[in-house]
Amino acid sequence: MSHRILVWFATLSAICASSVLASAQVTSSPTEIVPPQSTSGPVAYIYVSSLVSNTKYQVVGYEAATNGTLTPIPGSPFADNINWLALNGAWLFGVDPTGTYIDSFSIGSNGALTYKDKYTTNLNGGTLYDLFLDHTGASLYAIDYTTNNDYLSQSVNQETGQLSFLNDLSGGPDKNVQLSFIGNNKFAYASSCYHYTNEIFGVERASNGTLSYLNINPPFPAEKSGGFYCPWAAAADPTNHLAIALTPLNSNWGSDGPTQLAVYTADSAGNLTTTSTYQNMPSVLTQGAQTYWMSPTGKYLAVGGAGLQIFHFNGANPITHFTGLLTTDTIDQVYWDNANHLYAISRSAGKLYVFSVTSTGVTQASGSPHKIQSPESLIVLPK
Repeated sequence: MSHRILVWFATLSAICASSVLASAQVTSSPTEIVPPQSTSGPVAYIYVSSLVSNTKYQVVGYEAATNGTLTPIPGSPFADNINWLALNGAWLFGVDPTGTYIDSFSIGSNGALTYKDKYTTNLNGGTLYDLFLDHTGASLYAIDYTTNNDYLSQSVNQETGQLSFLNDLSGGPDKNVQLSFIGNNKFAYASSCYHYTNEIFGVERASNGTLSYLNINPPFPAEKSGGFYCPWAAAADPTNHLAIALTPLNSNWGSDGPTQLAVYTADSAGNLTTTSTYQNMPSVLTQGAQTYWMSPTGKYLAVGGAGLQIFHFNGANPITHFTGLLTTDTIDQVYWDNANHLYAISRSAGKLYVFSVTSTGVTQASGSPHKIQSPESLIVLPK
């Protein structure tokens, strides 16, 4: 993520995980029955961009069974030189290695990818990264890095996979993180701490897909020592709540403990409020929250960093612990499907993890972790 300026992440080197992997992992109860492999088709397709040489990528594709086992999609790996993946139900999108254009691919009934179109408009001459869509899949967004970061909006032609430019929302060096849409698909939020200036910001999506900034100034919890919290990113649940990772810093900008998880609630105008405090925010064991993602039900929050951990998400109420560390590998990206599976990639370890997550516990799927050469970007299509 060469264009992200993770200023706050550098402050985390003094934070140490305090659990042992073997004792921390939550496992399923002895009476839980692992479901057999589905005979009615996969529950999800999983795509991972893999760096196979200095500037050459390929896309590794899997279909997931109900028990989380993975089988290669016919034709995988696909010799498509793309990274920064995003998809809706019909189309997969990826950025070329130079960051100058976006390719679209149709997704076949068996998950196979077929190249369709190239989107070449890059108004600022910058580098595109971090693709994401709205909930309907009608609008594709990208961060465009020059000396600052802008949010570029494109509409998706669902018949052809072609992209059409909508608008360029000018930003700044702080706008270097993907936005997360709440359930109404109207408001989306993120946060950053560029040069230790903490901010939580939001956008409003118009009916045609264009974005504009919300005029908001959400509050931060008071830091225990009189310092401040450095935020990073956001993850929305299916309604109007957000999880935001906050790293406490003292008044000298030094680390003041592990990253904690706050909850914010959006009202009908997009304003955010919180009842999170130092005392009721859980701490993570992952030495920061480099990546985190909400389950489709809004019940679980997966957090990746120096390890992987899952929390209970409880709407407007405080987040609570669920598991300890599920791995000690560095986790760079996480995604869920709709069948209680969590997927996570580790670039440094060259692995794709699959976990089954239920209210009774978490188990690692058979065959997990899967070895993938230099996995760079992960995306999941639930079926």
